[in-house]
Amino acid sequence: MAGAKNHDYHILPPSIWPFIGAVGGFVMLFGSVLWMHGSGPYLFLMGLVAVLYVMYGWWADVVTESRVGDHTPVVRIGLRYGFIFFIMSEVMFFAAWFWSFFKHAIYPMEMFSEGQWPPPSIETFDPWHLPLINTLILLCSGAAATWAHHALVHDNNRQDMKWGLILAVVLGVIFTGFQAYEYTHAAFGFSGNIYGANFFMATGFHGAHVVIGTIFLLICLVRLQAGHFTQEKHVGFEAAAWYWHFVDVVWLFLFFAVYIWGG
Repeated sequence: MAGAKNHDYHILPPSIWPFIGAVGGFVMLFGSVLWMHGSGPYLFLMGLVAVLYVMYGWWADVVTESRVGDHTPVVRIGLRYGFIFFIMSEVMFFAAWFWSFFKHAIYPMEMFSEGQWPPPSIETFDPWHLPLINTLILLCSGAAATWAHHALVHDNNRQDMKWGLILAVVLGVIFTGFQAYEYTHAAFGFSGNIYGANFFMATGFHGAHVVIGTIFLLICLVRLQAGHFTQEKHVGFEAAAWYWHFVDVVWLFLFFAVYIWGG
């Protein structure tokens, strides 16, 4: 009885995941620098595999901890706070791209943009065609994720939750496909002009977040089919829904700032 736990906190045992994740992240970053200097993508891919392995193993452990009862109400509050801080860090990440875009739009440097924004040599996208369609698709996907969340929390309707997640995932995949189609039809490239660099960095990183968010929702769908999540305990799905709504909001800012105002 002397070693019995008499508190609501989950004391984690020593773990190798942070160390492997740090090494994998360093190898991936170092490999990307070498790749840019013509050494090939091999080191980068090795680091990427290590990071993906850590993500799978570490998060699988977290799911197991939840299933065996380690995620008490106090622990779930901490998990929510941690994910909120993560989203805040993502907000600052995208703020850097918006800062660069607005800076060059308001004060274009003649040597890069010919003193005009967008540069006269750039043919921008019509925001009211494919970008508008993609905006509606992503908003509908966010609504589907909200439907799934509401179905679980208020009605405990797992069938509606399943269809909401399926719809959100399918729309996320369609968005990614349309974004790839748009990239292949761009009249400008990534290099050689500051507009193209800003455009592809901002929308490309958002596209990467859409892919990650789609996988996040897909994993929630798999877990739902496995009998996970209850009305009281569904932090994993809650985090996925928050992340997906964050992706929605970032895209709205991109649509209005980059496609409409910046075009």
